[in-house]
This record gives sequence, C-alpha cells and structure tokens, in this order.
Amino acid sequence: MAPTVIHLRSETKPLEHRSALTPSTAKALLDAGYVVNIERSPVRIFSDDEFSAIGATLVPEHSWVDTSKETIILGLKELPEEDFPLHHSHVQFAHCYKGQTGWAKTLSRFSRGGGTLYDLEFLTHPSGQRVAAFGYHAGYSGAALALLNWSHQLTSAGEPLPSVSSYPNDRELVSTVKVSIEKALPKNDNKLPTVLVIGSLGRCGSGAVDLAKTVGLPEENVMKWDMAETAKGGPFSEITTSDVFINCIYLTQPIPPFVTRESLSVPERNLTVVCDVSCDPNNPHNPVPIYEDWTTFDKPTLPVSGVEGKPLSVISIDHLPSLLPREASESFSTALLPSLLELDKRDEARVWTEIRDLFNKKVSELPS
Repeated sequence: MAPTVIHLRSETKPLEHRSALTPSTAKALLDAGYVVNIERSPVRIFSDDEFSAIGATLVPEHSWVDTSKETIILGLKELPEEDFPLHHSHVQFAHCYKGQTGWAKTLSRFSRGGGTLYDLEFLTHPSGQRVAAFGYHAGYSGAALALLNWSHQLTSAGEPLPSVSSYPNDRELVSTVKVSIEKALPKNDNKLPTVLVIGSLGRCGSGAVDLAKTVGLPEENVMKWDMAETAKGGPFSEITTSDVFINCIYLTQPIPPFVTRESLSVPERNLTVVCDVSCDPNNPHNPVPIYEDWTTFDKPTLPVSGVEGKPLSVISIDHLPSLLPREASESFSTALLPSLLELDKRDEARVWTEIRDLFNKKVSELPS
C-alpha cells in the first residue's frame, strides 16, 4: 500500500505566518511512514531549511493544485477566493458552516470537484472539546493589542493605532505592551487601565487574562466574567465603566447582546477599546453588534460609529495568534499531531469520520 502523502501548502492570507506543521511534528509524521511535502514559503515562521533539515521534501509554492487527488492538502486559513473545483481532501479552517458570507460558494467548490473538507474547527475529542485550537494565543494577542490601543489613544489622541507585525516571541510582545502603558500613565492620572474579559474560563479568555497580569495589571483591574456573570442577560453597564472590553465568547445561539450602541452612549462610559477576539461580525448571533467589518494587522482598529461620548474603537482581527506565530504554531501543531497520525485511517478513525460526515451534511444543505 502506498504511503499517505501530506502536502503542507503555503498560506496566502496577508501577514499569516503560522503553520499547521512545525519541523518537529513533520518529523513525527515522517517517522510514522507518511510522505511529507512542504511548500516553500516566504512568510511561514519556520524557514524552509528547518523543514528540509528533518527530511521533509520541499516543493514549489502553490503546487498543491497539481498534485494527485489522493494527496491530503494541509493548511490553516481559507483558500483564496477562486472558482475552480476542488478535487483533494483539504484539512484546514474554512469558516463556512455557520451561515457566514460566501459559505455556499466555498462548499460548492468541493461538491463540484469531488473533494472533501475536513474543517479543523470541528475536530473534537469524544468529550466534545476541540482537538486543537489557537484560542489561548488569540486571547493573549488580542489583549496585548487592546492595551497597546488604549495606551496609543492617550499618547496620540485622535490617531488610529498604526500597523502592527508579528513578534519573534512573547517576551518582546510583553515588553512592548509594558513600555506603552508606562508612557500612557501620566495621561491617565497614573491609573492603570481596567479590563473586563468575557469568557475568562475558556482557552481564549485565559490567554487574555494571563497577558493582562503579565504586563502588570493588578488582580482588581482584571474583571473575569463567564457564564455566571452573563446569565442575567445584557447589555451590561459594567462593560461601559471598564477601560477595555475583551470578548472571548463565540455564539451559535442568540442571546441578548453584551453591548449596543445605545448602551454605550452614556455619560459615565470609560470604555474606549473593544477587542472582539471571537471576531465574527457577519454572524447573526454576534454578541458585540457595534461594528460591521474585520480589521487587519495593517489597520488594527475601526472607529465605532453612532456612539455618543469619547471615541471608541474596535479590534476585530481574525488571525490574532499570528502576532505570536512560533509559539502559537508549536502549541497548535503539537495538539493536532495525534489526529494527523490517524490520517492514513481517516475512513475509520472517529476524529476524521465525524467531520467528514458533518461536511457531507453541510453539502446537502447547499441551495440547488
């Protein structure tokens, strides 16, 4: 029987430096008998030489299109918006199962080409917990940008936060945030910001809380909310009186929003920064319905319109963990590895058959 071939494609999303494989996880797959092809990439946090050093085969960028249909194409973010049919099995995040804009066009490419989508968002343990997720580093990075934005608003009034780029490690990111806060304190009566995190018990929320504490915010300045605190239903006045609000809750069912433009248009509002780590503005269940678009590392913030009082801006970057691409990739790929080692048995391994069945169900819902 021919060995299973895994082809790691180069990511195409701007400023996306993360990788679904690291040199160590690629080596583990090679040792298990898989063929591992790595597309050369000018943006991946791990160099091409790091992969060739462990025995992986380097192939041209974007060459996955021309590989045999039995090859498994592994990536992270969505494929570029094109129209040609997809013939391969793709393991990636696709963001097309919850009615997002363009979901039908994305899925129809697979149905027309006979390919299969194994969406990493729905790869779960028997308990229902996700096998691998970037949640912790999303929350950590989101909190860092939120505090950088808070500081920038004080030191550069009226100017949006300038572009940001990835950091080589979390030490440099933490140092940058600490310095920015120190520069801003004289403009805030030497008072440290207060931060409210909703979803603080989850992976994403714990990352946000950890960053806030690591940069020196005292316990009383970090309000940790989860289901118990939100059970009464929003909007919540406590959000408006904090300086920074970080949402780490992704909803699939409607609940009262955490904030509205009306709830934020009050004289006592201190809030000037919202970081929506969950970042799904076109989700009909978005609990932070005060913005309509995503932001980017090039333009990290959007002003919130229709709100009275001091300026308020939103951070809604949908690949926040790429701010710390090495740590985020290592954590994610290590967690994903046991499932990747079952790809040669994907027709019978529960972790893969369940998301294949989910794919087939979603394809059956495509409009005729």
